[in-house]
Amino acid sequence: MVLQFLTLLRHVVQSFNPHRNASSKTTPLQVGNGNFAFGVDITGLQTFSPFATMSTWGWHNFSLPTTKGQTSVDDFTGLDWWTHGRLVNYDQPNPAESDISNWLIQNPQRINLGTIGFWFNGRNVTEESLQDKSQTLDLWTGKISSSFIYNGSLVKVETLADSSSDTVGIAVESELFSTGSLSIFFDFPFPTQNKFDAPFVGVFNATDKHTTKLQRGGNSATIRHDIDATTYYTSISWDSRAAIAGPIEKTHRYILQPLGEAKGVELSVSFSPAPSKDIPSFNDIKSASITWWESFWRSGAFIDLSRVKSPNATELQRRTILSQYLTAVNSASSYPPQGLANNGWYGKFHLEMVLWHLLHFARWNQFPLLWRSVPNTYGKYLDSSIARAKLQGYDGARWGKMTDPTGRSAPGEINSLLIWQQPHAMYFAELEYRSFPNATTLRSWDRILTATADFMASYAFFNESTKYNDLGPPTYPASENTNPNATINPAFELAYWRFGLDIAVRWKQRQNLTVPEKWVGIRDNLAPLPTTDDAFAIYEGIPNMWKDKATVQDHPAMSAIFGLLPPPKSGPPLNMTVVRNTADKIRDLWDLGGCWGWDFPMLAMNSLRLGNVDQPVAYLLHPLFEFDDAGYPVGGSRVPTPYFPGSSSFLLAMAMMAGGWDDEPGTHFPEGWDVQVEGFVPGL
Repeated sequence: MVLQFLTLLRHVVQSFNPHRNASSKTTPLQVGNGNFAFGVDITGLQTFSPFATMSTWGWHNFSLPTTKGQTSVDDFTGLDWWTHGRLVNYDQPNPAESDISNWLIQNPQRINLGTIGFWFNGRNVTEESLQDKSQTLDLWTGKISSSFIYNGSLVKVETLADSSSDTVGIAVESELFSTGSLSIFFDFPFPTQNKFDAPFVGVFNATDKHTTKLQRGGNSATIRHDIDATTYYTSISWDSRAAIAGPIEKTHRYILQPLGEAKGVELSVSFSPAPSKDIPSFNDIKSASITWWESFWRSGAFIDLSRVKSPNATELQRRTILSQYLTAVNSASSYPPQGLANNGWYGKFHLEMVLWHLLHFARWNQFPLLWRSVPNTYGKYLDSSIARAKLQGYDGARWGKMTDPTGRSAPGEINSLLIWQQPHAMYFAELEYRSFPNATTLRSWDRILTATADFMASYAFFNESTKYNDLGPPTYPASENTNPNATINPAFELAYWRFGLDIAVRWKQRQNLTVPEKWVGIRDNLAPLPTTDDAFAIYEGIPNMWKDKATVQDHPAMSAIFGLLPPPKSGPPLNMTVVRNTADKIRDLWDLGGCWGWDFPMLAMNSLRLGNVDQPVAYLLHPLFEFDDAGYPVGGSRVPTPYFPGSSSFLLAMAMMAGGWDDEPGTHFPEGWDVQVEGFVPGL
């Protein structure tokens, strides 16, 4: 029975192996391990399209400003805003400190570690010059197989990533090596200060701004790359006679030329902050990749839609399989992920998006991948978050938004006033406890949840007029499109605040520890969820809700009140008439053309809880919620492609369809669909 299931599993996975006959203009095919990824064009390398080679450790800072009084990060003072009768300091760009403000926004940037491609002996060869181009990514093994014909000779390429190091393995077969008309190049770009670097990261025409140095040794070489104060190493080893030389004049391009009658070469290329001493061989990399990916597919939860005779089911299956692969490559990181295909927001992490990048690993029973970054990241950033809250006069820890590896939050008005990231830690912790209800789980999260709940209770403000505890102003809701000084009691954030404090209270109770009275007092007196026309409003008192087009744009976060979130465990029950009316109004009135990424899965989860199993499919396959031929989620006009929160949130919605939730465990697919699921625990 086990063998039969594994055979089925492998068949379903490999049924969706991406195949290309030309490079994509926007996305590579990738090999990687969550902390390292190597993106390739149609040649199996980065010959014509300089897709990125990225890691979790590869970051760069440009030099600090030289402007007097703005030469250090300590010179940044931010801005003070009136907040409930007192001045509170926020990390926002200060016009009087524009240089250091901009430096903090733009630095550090994640860097493209280097490109590897075919060198045609200096000839002007284009992708169109190649014939019979073919490329397939085997999802079961993590191997990209590419082939093409150049000058009448076949070139075959295998590309894989090591499962435990920042190393790519490459095997090339071609008679062109023996004639000297084919070799392999290594090139190194210079980073930019662009907010978005997509589809390519870095530039190759600023060679005077950085340096590289080659050190040869036997069948190996090391190239040192210095960019300002950033230094890292590319260590290369190969299995046959070859010579490496360079750089070519006015470039940082080095050429590896196989010698003699060589008709093939196997090489390993490792990127690291210090020189690599032990570089795995190509065969070791291949074996490790095959073992890791087979274990990945066998260990997690699984959905089999292959018996459903519907194109909708087939497309859902395709997106499910490819999203699992791509999030393992791009999001299973030791830091909060942003993705390893390109740079958005300078490559920095967004702590409000951690939920939409990582939560699916818990729902798909891939906890070892989740544990790479959570709760570790919260632990790493705890001290700086406590300091942020203290500076502003609050208790506990205030988590930032657009964050670098040190935990420093980039200056920005939205960055500093957004609050919906605060309860995320509670959601992660509760899902982990659901699968691992033990003292270890309780201890690992207790300090984080305590500090988070302390801030949440401290942040709420008692309104003398209404006698309720308010959230804001100033604040931004998840939609980020309102006046922060007018935004008070945003609906989703109020519901999420209650959810978070509920879990914090239960966390203490499970450990037989005292529950802080302030948590309970704030939770039990939170302002009611705002409504207009018997539907939720974005925030309390918003003018012309549901009538003005400006009120039905961007993220429809009110749908998450009953979808992403379960019904509240404390306080008044949800008014289900209001919940249903909100869902209907969003479906009929919302500007879905302005939605992207996680919006559509969020709407799907809302529909599922409301008992509609057909509308979720419509949302997940909405024409504006696109996935390309290799399964990358299309970003659209506002965010770069790929936009990986689309992948993770899609998997989160599919897990809800497959495993259900507390009140309704089990599958929730359209009537007549014969679906097999394995390994799901009901959600919250």
